[in-house]
Amino acid sequence: MFSQFFIERPKFTAVISIIIVIAGILAIKVLPLKEYPTLSPVQIVVRAYYPGADAETILKTVATPLESAINGAPGLIYMISTASSSGQMEIYAYFEIGTNPESAKVEVNNRVNQVLGKLPEEVRRLGIEVREESPDILAVYYFISEGGIRDVVDVSNFVDINVVDEIKRIKGVGDVINWLNKKYSFRIWLKPDKLAKYHLTPIEVYRAIASQNKQFFGGGLANEPIKRKTYFSFTVLGESRLKRPEQFENIIIKANPDGSFLRLKDVARIELSSESFDTVSFYKNIPAIPIGIYLRPGANALEVAEKVSQKLKELSKNFPPDIKYYRVFSTVKFIKEAIKEVVFTLIFAVFLVMFVLYLFLGRLRSTIIPTLAIPVSIIGAFAGFYIFGFSINLLTLFGLVLAIGCVVDDAIVVIENTERIIREENLPPKQAVIKSMKEITSPIIAIVLVLSSVFIPSAFTGGFTGRFYQQFALTITITMFLSGVTALTLTPALCAYILKQ
Repeated sequence: MFSQFFIERPKFTAVISIIIVIAGILAIKVLPLKEYPTLSPVQIVVRAYYPGADAETILKTVATPLESAINGAPGLIYMISTASSSGQMEIYAYFEIGTNPESAKVEVNNRVNQVLGKLPEEVRRLGIEVREESPDILAVYYFISEGGIRDVVDVSNFVDINVVDEIKRIKGVGDVINWLNKKYSFRIWLKPDKLAKYHLTPIEVYRAIASQNKQFFGGGLANEPIKRKTYFSFTVLGESRLKRPEQFENIIIKANPDGSFLRLKDVARIELSSESFDTVSFYKNIPAIPIGIYLRPGANALEVAEKVSQKLKELSKNFPPDIKYYRVFSTVKFIKEAIKEVVFTLIFAVFLVMFVLYLFLGRLRSTIIPTLAIPVSIIGAFAGFYIFGFSINLLTLFGLVLAIGCVVDDAIVVIENTERIIREENLPPKQAVIKSMKEITSPIIAIVLVLSSVFIPSAFTGGFTGRFYQQFALTITITMFLSGVTALTLTPALCAYILKQ
């Protein structure tokens, strides 16, 4: 008989149960901690820039070829395209839940590369960005300059250089985005009246700037092949790209036959300013730079949030006195409070079950046996979470709360039947439990299968609803399976040595 093997070897049985508990404890340390399971589809974003083009032109010349190429990718659900008058185009491609994000990104990137030749030259020159975008936002921080010592452009570039890249290196951080993205840029404000006076168009000015703002290479001196050997060779450095407003002002727009020149400063005003003015942000009426920190799939939210907080404290030691940061949003607070309440409910349910067991079984020895089955089934369930790739979230913890009352059912059946045999046939506990298990092994297996058959179908329901309840259903199924294993191994061994005749 299956259970007799474990009854006669109580130490071996105890070791198996301890291993299950230890596996669950180790799984708890590595499982990601979230508020809810991952429900959003995998999102890949494609960004392109076409300076000077309007939204309709971008959609026709850039978005349409890219959409045609991306369409048909394995696992693709739908796409959303946006274009703005600032020259930016974004395509959001959504893939089925469970798709490997890296595989989806590689697939989209390969399809984008196939149509690069069909895109405008300016778009190809600036490059097309393909990246995975995490839907799980972790926190939002605002950076400000107290007293207005620095404007938002300075603060934005300070954050990009000194903060964003440092946080991206933290393990578990999926992405860090400067939502204002006010990068330094030379703004050339054309004067329409001057353009009309000199019979110029904006495209002519643009071409003049593009042709004269380049990196030129002068070649080298004394490089091979040469007839006369020299000890040194020299690299001729050409003029670099323009770096100051004064250099842009002296760009020649038109040269006249009499030797006079029309320079850029004659038809435009040049300043070092922000690349974009489309968005503004404030923190307590102070211009601010918001950055969003996103969680990498499978990462522990509490652990990553703590690392981000420590990193910012470390970086802030080298900030200028006027640069301050504030955390305005964090999902960690909600996760901590929600899980705290569920854990309290879980502990309360355990004590409530113990009280009810003692109330109806009437003896402390009989109460201890099913109580020991609770930690084996509940803690061991976390090892099942690790195997199935689950996270510790409200739904899985809620499933454990509901399962507490069910995991003791099998143990109660074993105890009640064993005590009945001891009382009616006056057998020793060990002989009584062996006889008891011969009678109820099949019913215990049937109980586990029946309860599992109720919840397992929910795990195969498709769509958003099915994904939402999948972890909840499988959590109860895992605990039911472990309770059945415990009832056939640990509980009979405990009955043989704890119960009295």
